[in-house]
Amino acid sequence: MAEKIEDIAIALFSELLIADQLARSRLARALPKGMELSQFSVLNHLAGVGEERTPAQLAKAFHVTRGAMTNTLSKLEWAGHVHIRPDWDDARRKFVAISPAGRAARDAAVQAITPVIADVAQTIGADRLRTVLPVLRELRTRLDSED
Repeated sequence: MAEKIEDIAIALFSELLIADQLARSRLARALPKGMELSQFSVLNHLAGVGEERTPAQLAKAFHVTRGAMTNTLSKLEWAGHVHIRPDWDDARRKFVAISPAGRAARDAAVQAITPVIADVAQTIGADRLRTVLPVLRELRTRLDSED
């Protein structure tokens, strides 16, 4: 009897959810002391885009509530990793930029997690990873378009 597409989809999502939990746990343990995965993610995003973002834009990018993003940004600002300034045209809005200290913290975190990621990638192999990446990207794009 052939497998139903629903059974394959359930197995896929089960594997994705378990892999996500395991990856988060391993990366969180590898991050520098005191840095949370959410903080690293925001610093990494800001370093990648290279320009200011509003808290609302960041919340949308990470699919979290504005309150959750405000909490993460407050911790980052307290640590000196981001600068938060008012929008000069609309005082109700703020802009967030990564600070030099934040860039250094992000770089230290990347160095800390790279061996974990590299070990997994090396074990699986570059060819197999290249094969699965397009499927995962398409899955992410499809899921993101349903919001």
